Amino acid sequence: MEKSANPTVTVIGGSGFIGSKLIKKLGFEKCINIDKNQSAFFSNITTIGDIRNSDQIVFNKETNAVILLAAEHRDDVHPTSLYYDVNVRGTKNVLAKMDRTGIKHLIFTSSVAIYGLNKQNPNENHIHDPFNPYGKSKWEAEQVIKEWYDKEPESKSVTIIRPTVIFGERNRGNVYNLLKQISSGKFMMIGKGKNKKSMAYVGNVVSFIKNRHEKEELGYHVFNYAEKTNINMNELVSVIEEKMKLRIPKFKIPFWLGMIGGFCFDIIAKITRRKLSISSVRVKKFCATTQFDATKAHRSFNVPYTLKQGLNNTLEYEFINPEEDNILSYSE
Repeated sequence: MEKSANPTVTVIGGSGFIGSKLIKKLGFEKCINIDKNQSAFFSNITTIGDIRNSDQIVFNKETNAVILLAAEHRDDVHPTSLYYDVNVRGTKNVLAKMDRTGIKHLIFTSSVAIYGLNKQNPNENHIHDPFNPYGKSKWEAEQVIKEWYDKEPESKSVTIIRPTVIFGERNRGNVYNLLKQISSGKFMMIGKGKNKKSMAYVGNVVSFIKNRHEKEELGYHVFNYAEKTNINMNELVSVIEEKMKLRIPKFKIPFWLGMIGGFCFDIIAKITRRKLSISSVRVKKFCATTQFDATKAHRSFNVPYTLKQGLNNTLEYEFINPEEDNILSYSE
């Protein structure tokens, strides 16, 4: 594939947790960021734009690749039509603008949510069976990208990455909330704790994205991403106990009772119009087996960190020696 004299990658959705680390990994001098929110670390290369509005997607003349991270992904989004507005219609807008400017290299972060829950270690060829609007909208976005690719397959490079749940320093998502609860010493397991979880450390995810960007392989490539080692909930608690020097209560709440509690929190959230950290969806996801085959990704990529190193790094940063974010040191 022909490259521009001063190749630039446009990261769409680069102001968030993954995007900030990715821009640092790629080198901010090589990047342009488009995001609906200002970047706390890379404001000088950030343009405010919402992918639902095509006019706000602007590529400079040096851009030869797009990494599309922007997505509506929380599991408590209302109305649910926002998933399709952002994840599907927004993707169509990005592709249309790429066509107008002649950009043919795309990396898109999808999700293992397209497979659904409690599947038996699905690889990239597994049938799609999303159970929620987020997973459904991500699958639709993938289909839109495939149609775009098929119009000119001989000159396009597309990589679809389906990561499992991502965690790491500065993340404030579901994994952070879980680690925080366990680290408090007041955690109680829902279910037997034998359900296995594939997890992805952000340091490895951004390294894999960079690896795919630098290869720029022609063709349509799909990868699951999860760490090599899967871990069940009991093992996760043990890792945290060891790192934090804690003793977690061994009492386990039956799944059915946990779901009743989750539905009660759903009602409270609806009445108060507040987003709560506990819901029936989160209880269901917590107790589900979410194990995915990422052999294909690991065959072509050597990870910088093990799963345990990623967990230890996160626990150290967030709970053992928490410090104020130093923006200057982060963005160097």
